[in-house]
Order: sequence, then C-alpha cells, then structure tokens
Amino acid sequence: MPVPLYQAKAEFFRMLGHPVRIRVLELLQNGPMPVRDLLAEIEVEPSALSQQLAVLRRSGIVRSSREGATVVYTLAGGDVTDLMQAARRILTEMLAGRNELLAELRETEGAAS
Repeated sequence: MPVPLYQAKAEFFRMLGHPVRIRVLELLQNGPMPVRDLLAEIEVEPSALSQQLAVLRRSGIVRSSREGATVVYTLAGGDVTDLMQAARRILTEMLAGRNELLAELRETEGAAS
C-alpha cells in the first residue's frame, strides 16, 4: 500500500526537525562545504554532525563527494534553498504579528492603570 502524500510530507518535515540539520542546510545555501568548515560553523561534536549529515544524506536532501581526504557536502537541489527562504519569510511574518500583539498589550496596559 503506498504511503499517503500527507504522511510523506509529515515524515519530510520530521526529518528537518533538528537544529543542526537546519543549520547545515542554511550553510549549504552558500555553496558546497567541507565537513571541517561545517564543524567550525556549527560547533558540535564531530560524531553529532556526522549523524545529522547521514540523516540528510539518506533523505536525499544533501549529497556528499570526496575530494582526497576531504568530504564535501552540497544541497541536492535548488528547491531546498527555496524551502529555507520560505521558512524565513513565514517566521518573519509570525514574529511580526507577535510584536504587534505585544505592542498592543503594552499600550492597553498603560491605559488600564
């Protein structure tokens, strides 16, 4: 029995649900990066980064290649960049709404005194 599309989408978003994975995707938007540079930017234990890179690689969202002794990661496609930019826009809108609500609460707090 095939997996329903909504279930596949939920699994995809669960795969994205780790801060290290999100940070890796953000960094790779600027182009391919060797693991040593990812480690320097993310500041996690090598084993933790390796685990998260493996999840991203198995999902097909990133690709790895070997250049001598160096492993370089890259995004598997441009759609990932579009997804990350869409997430940034959505979060910006959500936070702007919260700031507006906070300002309104502060204004009404002064009036209620």
